[in-house]
Amino acid sequence: MATSSTPRRQAPLKVDPAVDELIASGANFLGMTKKDLVVEAVQFYLDARRDEMRRRMRNLMHPLDDTRASRVALLSGLSRDQLDRLGGAAEEKD
Repeated sequence: MATSSTPRRQAPLKVDPAVDELIASGANFLGMTKKDLVVEAVQFYLDARRDEMRRRMRNLMHPLDDTRASRVALLSGLSRDQLDRLGGAAEEKD
């Protein structure tokens, strides 16, 4: 996969005005920028839920069994039965 050499553009984060006020207040009392507070808060939140994220990733990847058919089914959103009824997915030859 090719990567672009141009820097990634920062996208504004849209939040409810009440949440923005909470972020601004928290950042002010902690002596940091709103951006830094949001970065730290997201890192903390994701660290706290890392096990849940791993479980969900494993559940999503479970249907993959190293066959082309399983990859096509997962990417297309079709069940293996639906894929088979449509003609299946021929396995690659080495």
